[in-house]
Amino acid sequence: MNKRILGIGNAIVDVFAHVDEKFLNENNLIKGSMKLINENEFRKLKKKIKIEKTLAGGSVANSMAGISYLKGNASFLGKINLDEFGKLYKKSLKEINVEFIYNEKEELVSTGTCIILITPDTERTMCTYLGISSQLGANDLNETNIANKELIFLEGYLWDKGESEMMFKKAINFAKKNRVKIAMTLSDIFCVTRHKEDFYNLLKNDLDILFGNENEINELTNNKNLINSINQLISLNKLIVITRSEQGSIALDNNKIISCDSEKISRVVDLTGAGDLFAAGFLKEYLEKNEIKKCLASGSTIAAKIIQKIGARL
Repeated sequence: MNKRILGIGNAIVDVFAHVDEKFLNENNLIKGSMKLINENEFRKLKKKIKIEKTLAGGSVANSMAGISYLKGNASFLGKINLDEFGKLYKKSLKEINVEFIYNEKEELVSTGTCIILITPDTERTMCTYLGISSQLGANDLNETNIANKELIFLEGYLWDKGESEMMFKKAINFAKKNRVKIAMTLSDIFCVTRHKEDFYNLLKNDLDILFGNENEINELTNNKNLINSINQLISLNKLIVITRSEQGSIALDNNKIISCDSEKISRVVDLTGAGDLFAAGFLKEYLEKNEIKKCLASGSTIAAKIIQKIGARL
């Protein structure tokens, strides 16, 4: 059976370790933050921790894992090296029935890794070494990867001028040529601030579906409140999915506004992966041609599940 959706994003191995508060202070880390680190910093930090668990991570890869958990058919394209973590990455996706379609080879740069440090209060502090993952380029794509899919899902984190931009455009061209729908996640507010004009043009000219939270959407449209953003975006005749944490979610479907309440839960354990898993729930139902209200409800259900446990895997 063909995998119906292809996610394209950063291939990052999530490495989990428990540490105490003292460890964070000694290594100049701010609790609860995400810090980008270089290879040297990564190697030093890795030596100081006891790795307890490794998983194939990255935002869009998390979404593909969610779709597979919901018994959907998902595949993922991301760049890894033939090193220890690269092999772990591939194995981790295979174990959850997500097809990994990148042909890895020996590279000079290591596989991307995120060291996730968990303190006794369950707070997570992340140190991310992007490694080879951020070098996914146009040459890593071929048309057959996309031609037999119903939808491709692009990660905003990957967008950068140069090689990544060319890769995005090539993926979009292949999708359009083969009548494959194109979805994208805005990834995070800093990403939107950096690439606002490019993202808005992508939405207007290329995307069928866009995912973002309320802050990201307001940043994209240069508005201070969501009502103004909605009024601006609704004329684009796109499917725009907006998450609002405990206030639920909204979809702009051409000229209609559809809303859905969030699921009430007693305790939030960890917000990591909430947006990624919401997208998984939504897209799984969308691919099965269900009503947008049901897509939003499915996204809310799986997002509520993931924030009640540590990590982005159910």
